[in-house]
Amino acid sequence: MDRRLQESVTRGDVQALRELNHLNENLMKQSALGSHSHNNNTILHLAAMLGHVDYAAEVVAAWPEMAAAENAELETPLHQASRQGHLEIVKLLLDTDPRVAYKLNSRNESVFFAACQAGRLLVAKHLAESFPALLLLEFDTELTSLHVAASSGYTEIVKEIVNRRPDLAWRKSPQGWTPLHLACSKGHLEITRELVKLDSDLCLIQDGEGRTPLHCAAIKGRINIIDEILSLSLELFEATTKNGETVLHLAVRNNQYEVVKYLTESLNMTKLLNMQENDGNTVLHLATAGKLTAMVIYLLKIGIEVNCLNGKGYTALDVVESDASNSGALAIVPALLEAGAKRCDQLSPGMRDIQQLVESSSRRFSEVSHRKALPWPNTTPQHHRTRCKNRHRASKLELQNEGLRNARKTVTIVAVLIATVTFAAGINPPGGFSQGNGKALRGDRAAFKVFMVCNIAALFLSVGVVNVLVSIIPITRRTMMKLMSATHKVMWLSTLFMTAAYIAAIWTIMPEDKGARWVSVELLVFGGGCSSVVFSGLAWLLVRHWYNKYKWRKAKLNRIKEESPHSSVSRVDELRMTRRNHDSSTNSDVDSSDHGYHLY
Repeated sequence: MDRRLQESVTRGDVQALRELNHLNENLMKQSALGSHSHNNNTILHLAAMLGHVDYAAEVVAAWPEMAAAENAELETPLHQASRQGHLEIVKLLLDTDPRVAYKLNSRNESVFFAACQAGRLLVAKHLAESFPALLLLEFDTELTSLHVAASSGYTEIVKEIVNRRPDLAWRKSPQGWTPLHLACSKGHLEITRELVKLDSDLCLIQDGEGRTPLHCAAIKGRINIIDEILSLSLELFEATTKNGETVLHLAVRNNQYEVVKYLTESLNMTKLLNMQENDGNTVLHLATAGKLTAMVIYLLKIGIEVNCLNGKGYTALDVVESDASNSGALAIVPALLEAGAKRCDQLSPGMRDIQQLVESSSRRFSEVSHRKALPWPNTTPQHHRTRCKNRHRASKLELQNEGLRNARKTVTIVAVLIATVTFAAGINPPGGFSQGNGKALRGDRAAFKVFMVCNIAALFLSVGVVNVLVSIIPITRRTMMKLMSATHKVMWLSTLFMTAAYIAAIWTIMPEDKGARWVSVELLVFGGGCSSVVFSGLAWLLVRHWYNKYKWRKAKLNRIKEESPHSSVSRVDELRMTRRNHDSSTNSDVDSSDHGYHLY
């Protein structure tokens, strides 16, 4: 397009257009073809887009065929004028060539659709009144003009369309969404009222995933929409998706706390609390899986059943403990335990059988064809309890392994620090050096000799621990336990020697007058006393742990001996098992994790 011509249409300068046309009539022909524009827009497209009425009138007066010109997207100037809401230009173009009203662009969108999508009420009303057949063109499009108007919140346009084509309210998008689905999801209350006033059965239509307009409102947290729909009939909340999810399931899954609170308190829908979807999950399972702390605490507060089993046989406590490393689990697990939650392996067989009956009846709203098969449909209850117990034990093992790895790093760091401190103290002894011979000034005192012995012992014990830990990388948990047990005891000795060296060093440099004796007493009381208390306490805990392990092994050995003589386990295998249990403390160590700590 010629630059002068483009500048004239941008300014809406009719006189400049006439002068250019008088100088060179071919400019207008080139413009009609749009051959020099990257999107093939003619000057009439630009004038319609910018709203220059007089300029557009001048163009169509000279070249009326330009009213039907199409750009690269097959849009006419009428599309541009309708989208921008320039009613006068719309009337001008329709008067010039009424046939352009029925032209569709490359996306099969009519000029009426463009006006509705942009919210141009006056243009939409004029088109609907003057060309009512325009609404009949929307028979093979993914979205209708009512879809886009309802989604964008253009209430008056929705009323205009519903009055003329009420059947469009039932049209679905490729995803199965009706205009009511979109209005509820976006929270447009007035449009929702207009559509349900047309036909309340629109609330029952489900999309491709089985979600009703009420479900869409719950997912987005539109409480005003939920209240409006349920005011028609409270039975609408019983609708479930293809996966068997209720409105409460969807609200919890999408962390809509206020919606859950509204449904359970204002509308008293507590009977939905323990309902299960096709996978057997209650809303508590979903909340714990999502680590929704506030949601879990609220559900527990209103009295939800905490020990329901889902389709995999897991309780809510099992679900949250499967990812206990997540920070959200720190507050959820104590809340569940306080409410009486149990793991699947802690439930009695009778209780499990009863729950299975309750679960099957609570899924009465779900289609059987959409149910998913359980992972272990043919296993016995005993086998399932064993699997739950093993899974829980594996979780404990993982936690203990993580603790051992952290302990190994800690011991290495502490050993390096002790080696550094004792090395510095060894080359800079208490009391200093003699300037004459370089010998320690207090070297003849007994306290100094005690200091040197203890300091040397602490240094080389720590260096030995560091060398062992950086040289040996244990692969198995049993090897890690043995390594940590040995190095940890050596670290005890090293810290004891370092403490004794410090006490001896202070004793060496203390003056011998009577006024300083109270400092010596304080040194012995706090230095020796505190160390004695700490190590005595740790020793008592360690002895108690060893005693508990001894009782555990003895009880297990008795259970083995009480087994049937017809057992397939031979006497040799029994002795090997006993010896292995005696040599390894793996299982007893795991059992001790219930105390919240572990000694090695």
